[in-house]
Amino acid sequence: MSAITATPSLVATVHPVAEDAISHLAALTAQRDREMLDVSLAQGVLELLSVSSVGVYRLVGRDEEPRHWLCSGLARRGQLTVSDPPWVDLESLPPLGAYPMRESVLEARLLEQAELSEEACADPALRHVTVLPLQVEVGLPGVLEVWSDKPLSLQALRPIQTLLKVFGNFQNLLESSQRDALTGLLNRQTFDASFLKASMPVASDLHQVPAGERRAVPVTGYWLGVVDIDHFKKVNDGFGHLIGDEVLVLVARIMRQSFRHYDRLYRFGGEEFVILLRGGNEVDAMGAFERFRCNVESYPFPQVHKVTVSVGFTEIQHQDTPNVSFARADQGVYQAKHQGRNQVLCFEALVREGVLASEDTHIGDVELF
Repeated sequence: MSAITATPSLVATVHPVAEDAISHLAALTAQRDREMLDVSLAQGVLELLSVSSVGVYRLVGRDEEPRHWLCSGLARRGQLTVSDPPWVDLESLPPLGAYPMRESVLEARLLEQAELSEEACADPALRHVTVLPLQVEVGLPGVLEVWSDKPLSLQALRPIQTLLKVFGNFQNLLESSQRDALTGLLNRQTFDASFLKASMPVASDLHQVPAGERRAVPVTGYWLGVVDIDHFKKVNDGFGHLIGDEVLVLVARIMRQSFRHYDRLYRFGGEEFVILLRGGNEVDAMGAFERFRCNVESYPFPQVHKVTVSVGFTEIQHQDTPNVSFARADQGVYQAKHQGRNQVLCFEALVREGVLASEDTHIGDVELF
């Protein structure tokens, strides 16, 4: 058999723009940190287009409450890429209606372009704006906003639209892999990375935000709470596993309604949940966990009617590992069960009261890593 050789006329060539887009796709799909994914997208689009600014904006807030725009990545020519801190106060963010064009793009799922008048445009490099919807099925809805000195042609936008489709597919896969299939909360596998961030010394300004949009970012630490549904085995035995699953889903929903958008909520399996709570002192943390406990107790669960939870929590120390911090919080759960259930106990308070010794390592019935 004779060898087959390719002639120059049959050799495919890759357009430089397409090659750049492929390179940025490779960089994006290598990213596993959800909070950095939008930053990488903004940087990539800025490098692909000759534009002045590229921003990724997400809608945050509960469905039944006013929603706000979070800047999750803003890349500008010649400047560092910045973002709002994930723990920013919702009330300090621009409301949904403050940007009608973004809102319109989200509703229509189609890109829109606009040109500012000379009077309204202080910077000629920011004369034209193009807003594209992010293809989101799992996670927060959002838009990509591009500012330039001249209109972007459809030819220039085509590779960006393709990039956004692949980005959306990857984001959906990443979100799905990091969430519990039943409740939609974060799963156990994502806990270590979040805990590592929480156990790092807190700086006063870890994140930068867009100029003119600086938020107040208090210096603060983290609290870890462990939640166990009381008598959950009786629910499964008495009402069946379908009702048991419904209880888990409803408890997860109450968790979302009880805590802030930036608090990390996990299901560790079975009836065990974990919360990474940011900010405040012990009294503040107790108030947040107690509010959640009361919300569960007062909720009219179908068929089961009343469900309660026992909660233990502890302050995360800089030298902590996930196991060590988890074990301290679980001591609170164990003691709450021992004292009659349906209560919130702080490990540090139990040590001060002499109920527990600080070197206690008993971890109750909760299986660790």
